[in-house]
Amino acid sequence: MTDKRPGTANKKIHPDAYGALIEALTTINWNKLAYQQDIRRRLRDYPELLTRLDFTTTKRETSTQLVSMLMNDEKRYRDLTVELMTDISRLDSFPNLAKQVDAEDLLTQARAAVSNLLKWVGRHAEIAEEREKFSAELAAHREEANRTRDFAEVLNELRQEFLQLHGMMNRQQAGRDFEGFLYRLFTLFDLEPTLAYNLKGEQIDGAIYHDTNHYVVEAKWLSGTVEAEQMTNFDGKVKRKGKNALGLLVSVNGFSEGGRDIFKRGTSFITMDGTDLFCVLEGRIRLDALIARKLEHASRTGDCFLPASAMRL
Repeated sequence: MTDKRPGTANKKIHPDAYGALIEALTTINWNKLAYQQDIRRRLRDYPELLTRLDFTTTKRETSTQLVSMLMNDEKRYRDLTVELMTDISRLDSFPNLAKQVDAEDLLTQARAAVSNLLKWVGRHAEIAEEREKFSAELAAHREEANRTRDFAEVLNELRQEFLQLHGMMNRQQAGRDFEGFLYRLFTLFDLEPTLAYNLKGEQIDGAIYHDTNHYVVEAKWLSGTVEAEQMTNFDGKVKRKGKNALGLLVSVNGFSEGGRDIFKRGTSFITMDGTDLFCVLEGRIRLDALIARKLEHASRTGDCFLPASAMRL
């Protein structure tokens, strides 16, 4: 990629290589602060790029924004792009990921993304000498290129996955797969999810972090609604975490009227149903914005239930 012989300067970086850079930038850091610090360090000599980046969005959206700027002015930023791809492809340690509860899974994802980027770096080095050979090899590597999705593509993939879960005959398996679906959805919106864990025999489906708040998360996909007893049990779990603890109870098929009535004037948790999720998956409202509006409603009224359909989207 850094070959300066006549003719190589006009070789364009393939779009899928840019996509691999998006994936790597998004996965090598977990916390948004660590991500932002890393990006600022890498772009310290390019203030015109830094000032245009929006760090208030998700890591994936910010990474996509950066890579789009590099692509749109490739002639100007070719050397920077090559430097980023090369440096990141050589990473063999990920300190921010290693500190997380789900470090093993996060490290696996980061190593896969970096490995994929390294392959593109190598292929572009070959391209500088043999463009035709590279073009002939593209079809064989489409599966790897599928990992290089931007934010909208990942959201659409999750929407299709949600629809597939609806149609599964094995509902027990669908319930187990639903937890993985939620983990990927929370990750896309930088909510820093943790996987299920046990605490003194008590099963907790997971946790997320949003706007300085930690939420205990429980997810259910029952044949019917979640009833008052189940909501009361979850309320007890959340309260045992401390008076400032918050909860997010997800039920695809909603909540019984009796259960909603109990937690209409005082609640330790907010609720989310399948309609809420589909509004997010269709792009009608961001997941982080939905959580913020539900929490604001609960704090103001004490009501655990505010469907997206009742909001002005």
